[in-house]
Amino acid sequence: MASVLAREAAALRRRQAAFPEARCPERSAQSQGRAGGAQSLCLPVKSRFSREFEEFASSFRDLGNRLRMLQTTMLGGTRESLRVSFLGKCLWKTLQSCPMRPGRACCQRSCTQRNRNKALHPQWQGPSSAPRGSQQSPIDIKGRDCVYDPRLQPLRVSYDAATCLYVWNTGYFFQVEFDDSTGRSGISGGPLADHYRLKQFHFHWGVVGKRGSEHTVDAHGYPAELHLVHWNSAKYQTYQEAVLGENGLAVIGVFLKLGARNKELQKLVDVLPKIKYKDTRAALSSFQPAALLPSCPDYWTYPGSLTTPPLTESVTWVIHKQPVEVAPEQLSAFRTLLFSALGEEDKVMVDNYRPLQPLMDRKVHASFQPLNRTQAALLHVNEQN
Repeated sequence: MASVLAREAAALRRRQAAFPEARCPERSAQSQGRAGGAQSLCLPVKSRFSREFEEFASSFRDLGNRLRMLQTTMLGGTRESLRVSFLGKCLWKTLQSCPMRPGRACCQRSCTQRNRNKALHPQWQGPSSAPRGSQQSPIDIKGRDCVYDPRLQPLRVSYDAATCLYVWNTGYFFQVEFDDSTGRSGISGGPLADHYRLKQFHFHWGVVGKRGSEHTVDAHGYPAELHLVHWNSAKYQTYQEAVLGENGLAVIGVFLKLGARNKELQKLVDVLPKIKYKDTRAALSSFQPAALLPSCPDYWTYPGSLTTPPLTESVTWVIHKQPVEVAPEQLSAFRTLLFSALGEEDKVMVDNYRPLQPLMDRKVHASFQPLNRTQAALLHVNEQN
């Protein structure tokens, strides 16, 4: 009986080897460095083999049940019982090496980036779009790799709603401009040594709610991301000079998630029909951008770049940990805008985010103690709910 089960187990192992698996370049590179070129594999991808896999799993479970029944009838110490014990170990190795959920895809950042890149804006297609810098943005923020810095204090934010000028369609996103001739609207403190004046803010969003933010956190993206762009008025005379200079810009990033209606954001949503086409603008006499910031002061910070041309590496990024809620219909209003100008073929303004960039040798610092794996998992579940 044991020999029959052994032959069936061997046949199952041969069937297991026939199922397709998705190679993950990032894991492969890591494994090559650790094991002298050994290549690791991610979990099998759900495909046309799913039905065959389910049949294989059913056969495997049946064989395991028969093995347990056989063990209960054997007397300890006999040669046959030893063969059954050895067979059980072989089956257990098969179980460990054979994931029972073929529908689960690779969760590494490289695979996430491939999914994000399926609908790349033309601006990010082709070799000319790849800069040669070492401090490019956006990045995937890996919580466990962040360095807690107790010296990082909360940002000091002071915005004057009356400095808001107008909102316009740039042909890539819609942008709200501010009067930066004085320091009435700006930020200081936190990782910043100087005062930075608010120049403008804009959003990035996706065609669906599963993607849209430029930065990601542990490979998890958000439906949209707000960027408030400031320039160093203590070190430079104009915004144009600051864009090209060291420590010239500071950008606050805020993740948006679907939830309750945002009252201040609705003021923008109401004027979007006036700027449907590229290069159109509408007056916006008063707007308080502080109402778009989360209540929690915790943030990550790292040196990076602009995520739109000229992609200069002059930015101190401050990414808030806590997302803010916006209603689904408010985010849907963003998708009514067009990349195209009046008279051109309509091109819906969606997926206007840049692909993730490598962290290289940079460190991401946190103003808060990082969560452990269990806390991070619970936080992710709460955000999903």
